[in-house]
Amino acid sequence: MATVVKTVPQPVVPRMAPREDLNPFRIAQIQFDMAAEYLKLDPGLRQILRTPKRVMEVAIPVKLDNGQVKVFTGFRVQHNVARGPAKGGLRYHPNVTVDEVKALAAWMTWKTATVNLPYGGAKGGVVCDPKRMSKGELERMTRRYAAEIQPIIGPEVDIPAPDVYTDAQTMAWIMDTYSMTVGHASPGVVTGKPVSIGGSEGRSDATGRGCLYVVEEACKVKKISLRGASVAIQGFGNVGSAVARLFAEKKAKIVAISDSRGGVHNPRGIDPLRAIRYKERAGTVVGMPGASRISNDELLALKCDILIPAALENVITLHNADQIKAKIIAEAANGPTTPHADEVLARKGVFVVPDILANAGGVTVSYFEWAQDLQGFFWQVQEVNSKLESVMKRAFNDVHESMRKFHVYPRAAAYILAVGRVAEAMTVRGLFP
Repeated sequence: MATVVKTVPQPVVPRMAPREDLNPFRIAQIQFDMAAEYLKLDPGLRQILRTPKRVMEVAIPVKLDNGQVKVFTGFRVQHNVARGPAKGGLRYHPNVTVDEVKALAAWMTWKTATVNLPYGGAKGGVVCDPKRMSKGELERMTRRYAAEIQPIIGPEVDIPAPDVYTDAQTMAWIMDTYSMTVGHASPGVVTGKPVSIGGSEGRSDATGRGCLYVVEEACKVKKISLRGASVAIQGFGNVGSAVARLFAEKKAKIVAISDSRGGVHNPRGIDPLRAIRYKERAGTVVGMPGASRISNDELLALKCDILIPAALENVITLHNADQIKAKIIAEAANGPTTPHADEVLARKGVFVVPDILANAGGVTVSYFEWAQDLQGFFWQVQEVNSKLESVMKRAFNDVHESMRKFHVYPRAAAYILAVGRVAEAMTVRGLFP
C-alpha cells in the first residue's frame, strides 16, 4: 500500500494542566481520556476502558545461593481482553511499581489495537535487581513467579513475553513451569522463547525492525532521506542495539548511543557492531574508543534527524522537551514522553511516532510466534520479516489517515484509532451477565 505523504494540518493539542504528573498510570489515563473525548465515548464505556480488568500481586519466596530466603513482590495486570487473549511482557527491575505495570498493560491494549492484532493488553513485573542475582536465583524466582500467576495465564488467556531485563531464557523457564503444571508441552503460553522450543525466527530483531519500518514511512511524510540521516539512540539493550544495527544497514548515521551508565557521541558516526562487541566486554558503551562521553540527558538534546528513546518511560518531559532538536522521535521504549512534553513537541513541529506504533514490531512477531505454535507450522525468517513490514506500514497508514481526519498529532491519532477499535469490540460484545 502506498504511503500518503500530504501535508498534515496543524495539530490540535489538548490543553494540559501547568504541573506535570509523572505517575505512569495517570499518564496512560490522560492519553486514553484524550482519545475518548474525540470519540465522544459513553461515560460507562469510558469507565470500563480506563479500568484494568484484573490486578494480581504475588509473593515470591526464593532460596538464594547463600541459603537465605528472600521474598520478592511480583505483579500481573490484565487491562482488557475484548479483542482477544491478554498479551504483554514481563520486566525485572528494582523500581517496578503496580502503577507502572498497570500503565504498561493499558499501553499494550492500545498497542495491539493500533496494529490490529486479535489481542488485549497485559503486563507483568517483579521488584528485583537482576544484575545482582545469579542465574540460578533468577531461574528459581522466575519459576516461582510463573507458578503463582499460573491460574491466570495460558495460550488462550494471557501470554507473557520478554521485556526489561528478561529474555528468551526467562520465557523458556516460564513455558517449562507452566507445561509441567498442566501436564503437557504448551509452547503457546509465552512468546519470545528460543527457536528450539517453538520460538519464531526474526523475534529477536522484531521491535527494532518494526521501528525501522515506521520510521521509513515517517521520513516520507517529513521528506527526509533515511540514507545519511543522523540518529541518536538512548538505550542500548536488546532493542536499542538492534535498532542501531538495522538503521546502519540502511546507511543512516548513528551519531550517539547510551545505556544506564551514560553514552558516547561521534558526529561522524558510530559503528553499531563495534559498540555491541565493546559493551559485551565492558558492560557499557561508556569509554568506547573513537567517541566522546555524554550523559543520557545530553544525548536527548543532540542535534539529529531522528531520536530513538529505547530505554524506560518518562525521559522526555516538560523539563527537557524544549531542548529536543530532532525532526522525528520514534519511541522504541514504552511511555518515554509525557503528555506535557507531547504538547511542546507538537508545537515545535517534531513528528513523534508514538510507542503504541513505533515499538509494536515486538508484539506483532510475538503474535506470529503464537500463531505458529498453535498450528505447529513454522515460517522462514524472510516470511516473518515480510509479514511484519506489511503490518507495520499498514498501521502507519491507518494512523496517518487518523491524523488527517481528526487534525491531530500522531499520538492522539494512534490513540483515537486504537481506543475506537477496542470500544467497538466492547460495544458489540456487550456486558456479561
